[in-house]
Amino acid sequence: MATTTVNRSARGRSEDRVKILLYALGGGGAALVFAVPLAFALVRSLQSNDVIIGAPSWSTFFDWSTANFTDLFSQGSLARPVLNSLIVSLSTAALTALLSTLAGYGFARYRFGGRGVLFSVLVLTMMVPFQAILTPLYLQMNTMGLTDSLFGLVLFYTTLNLPFGVFVMRNAFAAVPGELEDSAHMDGAGTLRMLLSVMRPLVTPGAATVALYAFLASWTEFLGALTFLTDQDLYTLPVTLANLQQGTYGTVDFGLLAAGAVIAMIPCVVLYVALQRFYVAGLTAGSVKG
Repeated sequence: MATTTVNRSARGRSEDRVKILLYALGGGGAALVFAVPLAFALVRSLQSNDVIIGAPSWSTFFDWSTANFTDLFSQGSLARPVLNSLIVSLSTAALTALLSTLAGYGFARYRFGGRGVLFSVLVLTMMVPFQAILTPLYLQMNTMGLTDSLFGLVLFYTTLNLPFGVFVMRNAFAAVPGELEDSAHMDGAGTLRMLLSVMRPLVTPGAATVALYAFLASWTEFLGALTFLTDQDLYTLPVTLANLQQGTYGTVDFGLLAAGAVIAMIPCVVLYVALQRFYVAGLTAGSVKG
């Protein structure tokens, strides 16, 4: 009996080592898939356009400098678009998180006719690409005077991100036991006080997920900003990066473009690292219950 127990224990340790090895190999491989392109983009941003478009050579590969970044800001071509993108993305993230929280609470807690159908239709809208309805969207926004406006762009991005946000927040609220809400009401707390004091700490991962998703989606979005903005002073960063052309016949300066892309990565990486634990918890909220 003792020999059998020892053999099982040794076999269990061996299986654990194999699992750890496979996990390390899989995680390391996945990390390389994402890290190598980022590292390559960073290297390219430190090289001149002649090196980038020239034949690969080890003699010139390490000719690194910060000239591309200096040129971007010295020409004054990037500071304003970065500010515009920050205004639009942060406003979109805040507005989407707020509206999604309120709508998600309504779908999770209130019982009303057609609730299931309405929620299903809302989720189905995530499968319709906005490019398919871009023309009527432009006509509607133009009629409302929201073109050539950062506020109009914020409303546009918020509308696009709301279905996903409501879906996440509805699951987040559904995962919270109803007894907590009942106890808060018995203690005299109103709906708003209960949301702020009782429910808010419990659904923070979901709200952070929604805000992060909305920020990243609006920060990197190109076609909508290109369509609804014609004033160059209102251009966001993706549109400005697409217009980084130097020389005759619209020759693209890939050094400047790579430097701009690296600058565009910074807020995304910082936010994702800062909110990663909320992001994972928010995506899994309500996966078992509700």
